[in-house]
Amino acid sequence: MPPEVLMRSDSPAYATLLREAGLTVADGFSRPIAALPAALRERQRILVTSGLAGATAEEMALLPALGMVACLGTGFDRVDVAAATARGIVVTHGAGANATAVADHAMALLLAALRDLPRVHALTRAGHWRQGVGPRPIPSGKRLGILGMGAIGERVARRALGFEMEVLYHARTPRPHLPFRHLPTPLALAQASDHLVVALPGGPATRHLVGAAVLAALGPQGVVVNVGRGSVLDTAALLAALEAGALLGAALDVFEEEPDIPAALRAREDVVMTPHMAAWAPEARQASVALLLDAIARFGRGEPVLNAVPGALAVQPGGATAASA
Repeated sequence: MPPEVLMRSDSPAYATLLREAGLTVADGFSRPIAALPAALRERQRILVTSGLAGATAEEMALLPALGMVACLGTGFDRVDVAAATARGIVVTHGAGANATAVADHAMALLLAALRDLPRVHALTRAGHWRQGVGPRPIPSGKRLGILGMGAIGERVARRALGFEMEVLYHARTPRPHLPFRHLPTPLALAQASDHLVVALPGGPATRHLVGAAVLAALGPQGVVVNVGRGSVLDTAALLAALEAGALLGAALDVFEEEPDIPAALRAREDVVMTPHMAAWAPEARQASVALLLDAIARFGRGEPVLNAVPGALAVQPGGATAASA
């Protein structure tokens, strides 16, 4: 009998790929877990979710046989990892699977904001020829600060080099193998950069890490791009900086209260927005599903998974290892 997974994702594409791989997929998205039939809940060993849908301690408690929580993407900030670990539940994520797509999207957002492409596109489509259009800066020769030098940040850095940019970064742990200058704080990074790409996960440790002081340090010709988590960037501080002319613009794929975007933010022509879709690429989906299938196979054999989230169990108690590094 093929493995069954309970899926908490609104993406039919992922469900299709899992079914094509031979898995049985039960719908855990259209209804709360508490509203699912008891027989369905009681037999579930694997919960497939996302960083946004997550898995709370209360939800996991409704699945008495649960042994693994698997996040499709990199994010896991809404999964109660501590509660899962206490129950001996393995937690995995798609680390690196979508990094290429997100890095491509980050550079596209930066270019769109710098060159004012959405507004100019709308003017041209409306029949205007250069009215209301002025010269806009290019990325070449500028200093790009990257906040977070994980799989996504490193790929953004490589792309920035292709645009002849100087790359600077801040991460909790410097990456001495990389040929980029590390700055000790986000504020120091902003002070040394022309533009800033945010590629950090969410959670209490990074909440509003990019606030008024960091935005002010970036300066009136600076653009801030966020492809990490919406909670990292203080929306109120961003609006205040844009209103004061203290920033050239912003380009956002993630927001603090998704899917609700403040009307004041939506009204601004100096903000480029996409609906948390940077990772939406068929290549990224295939890579994410391949990681997931490998984790499910290893879990079924009682082996450590290779993509456990930091601090989570890589195998259930009694297996070959305890917690991931």
